[in-house]
Amino acid sequence: MDKGYNYKISDGYLNYEFYSEGPKGRIKKGVRFTPYNTGGLTYYNLTLGDWNEERKQLDDKAISNNQDREKILITVASLVLEFTTHFPDTYVYAQGSTPARTRLYQMGISSHREQIETLFYVYGYIDEKWQAFKPSINYDAFMVLKK
Repeated sequence: MDKGYNYKISDGYLNYEFYSEGPKGRIKKGVRFTPYNTGGLTYYNLTLGDWNEERKQLDDKAISNNQDREKILITVASLVLEFTTHFPDTYVYAQGSTPARTRLYQMGISSHREQIETLFYVYGYIDEKWQAFKPSINYDAFMVLKK
């Protein structure tokens, strides 16, 4: 796997920041892992977004088009690996803020599937149920658990 961006960790491995670099300049990005419990299952929701300095929060709907999508996805994968090193028995849930972004996540998982599946169990959510990830199905969300 190619190398992603260097990142900074804060808040007990729940928040990460890094900078996207490309034609639009240097853009601060953030990833946050937020705990949830649904039906007795505890999982962490992954939020990826641009840092909005004015609001002091992540904007998961921002479109920066800095032409480094692959490097950002590799960085996010590295962050999931870092996070699950500290929380090994935890599910990580990811869903794009739009269907197009969910599709981007799917393409990233599919293109690096062999490497990802050596480290994680990967699940896709469709028709109101979870199943083992299959690249040919368009899922509504994803979840991983470290092996």
